[in-house]
Amino acid sequence: MPENAAAFHSQDFRTAGEAEEFIRALPKAELHLHLEGTMEPATLASLARSHGVAELSPDIYNYTDFLGFLQAFKQVCSLLRAPQDYHLVTLRMIERLHRDGASYAEVYIAAGVMLWKGESFQQFFQGICLGAQQGRAKYGVEVRFVLDATRQFGADAAMRVAELAVEHKNQGVIGIGIGGDEKQAPPEMFTGVYEYARNNGLRLTAHAGEVAGPESMWGALRALHAERLGHGVSAERDPDLVKHLVRSRVPVDMYPTSNFRTGAIARPEDHPLRRYFDAGMLVSLSTDDPAMFRTDLTREYMLAHTLFSFTPQELARLAYNSFQGSFLSVEEKARYTR
Repeated sequence: MPENAAAFHSQDFRTAGEAEEFIRALPKAELHLHLEGTMEPATLASLARSHGVAELSPDIYNYTDFLGFLQAFKQVCSLLRAPQDYHLVTLRMIERLHRDGASYAEVYIAAGVMLWKGESFQQFFQGICLGAQQGRAKYGVEVRFVLDATRQFGADAAMRVAELAVEHKNQGVIGIGIGGDEKQAPPEMFTGVYEYARNNGLRLTAHAGEVAGPESMWGALRALHAERLGHGVSAERDPDLVKHLVRSRVPVDMYPTSNFRTGAIARPEDHPLRRYFDAGMLVSLSTDDPAMFRTDLTREYMLAHTLFSFTPQELARLAYNSFQGSFLSVEEKARYTR
């Protein structure tokens, strides 16, 4: 731990500024970050001008439920039309990670959306890799990728995403995930897709328990053999599921601001982060789609402190969990957490 973070390790914060300083200094990873959801309004405007199209409304990021968020995500993706667009967005994302003190990230790429739009993943991924390479050289932030299948597009479309992930394993792609509307497409639809991915050496994660109930999380665990879950706010409706997650140490990455903005929880203070942490679940903090939710990783940690009374030691544990829940090797985890 950096010296300026360690200074607070055994005491509470005197001011909000001290808390923020401590949080930014903590070595941390971000495990649930959608590349397309990192685009600030200024980036959206720049992309619109470069393509000679109308700028998106300033209200693009004002929505009150999950379906509204999905529509905004679709509009944002419509501005990504060339490899250089993805290069720009990736580099700015890494700048954001560096600003928040994150040294490692596992980033979702909406490959399912690219295929649905009839675009070339290979060409766009070249721009992403170039941005990641430049970001690593400039900021020292390591990024690896999870290809995201949109579940409402169906199992066949998801299989194509898994095939792309296998094809690009040696270029920083480490796994697959499924996002989108859980209620339209339960995890059991994708059993064959995940079996193919697992047999070809990919790591497995899934959005689950965000807008659907505990059964969605059970499905991701039992049918897909997911190694990590995203969201999971509904787990506490099933005490047996919470006990299973504690015993199995399956990581759950969480994001209070995202869950509030999409209506998964009614109020930020209703978020189960504190309860899960106290129960012994392996939880960590991420931002999901930070620009779209007007947040960043520092703010999510600050919410843990201000809303849920996480102490400096507990914040450090969340940061430690972020590496332990990652798809890094044992040796890499040791190096990051030393």
